[in-house]
Amino acid sequence: MRSANDLLLLGDPLLYQRSIEIMPEELPLIATWVRDLHEVMEDIRRKYSFGRGIAAPQLGIMKRLIYINIDSPKVFINPEIVDYSPGMFEVWDDCMCFPNLLVRVLRHNSIRVRYLDETWQQKEESFEGDLSELFQHEYDHLEGILCTMRAIDSRAFRWRE
Repeated sequence: MRSANDLLLLGDPLLYQRSIEIMPEELPLIATWVRDLHEVMEDIRRKYSFGRGIAAPQLGIMKRLIYINIDSPKVFINPEIVDYSPGMFEVWDDCMCFPNLLVRVLRHNSIRVRYLDETWQQKEESFEGDLSELFQHEYDHLEGILCTMRAIDSRAFRWRE
């Protein structure tokens, strides 16, 4: 069983690497990866009372896979953000890889995402507001970008209360 102890922490070099696409022959591995992501996210929720999504690179799985579970679980394989709104908003962002730190960042109000689902079918979906922010955060992990790198200025950091 995987736990929060399996998360890579801020400063780990793998967190700054771009992940690679999942190939069709890797489809049988996705269920195991998703189970691991789910277990770790549930452990974070128990310990820190937050966690709506997680990206595979946060566990050192350097694949383009995002797992989001708000009302129901959803898997995004090889996602691509295909459109960003011009409008942006500021938000205090958190991350499981440094659970006690919040970072003030700018995120797009809305995005459109193209991805494969667990049956390898191409899908497209739009997200706004909180979901847009969440997806952008997880997508950044696939690109090797942490929210600390998107801080709006040098004072955009605070400890979680």
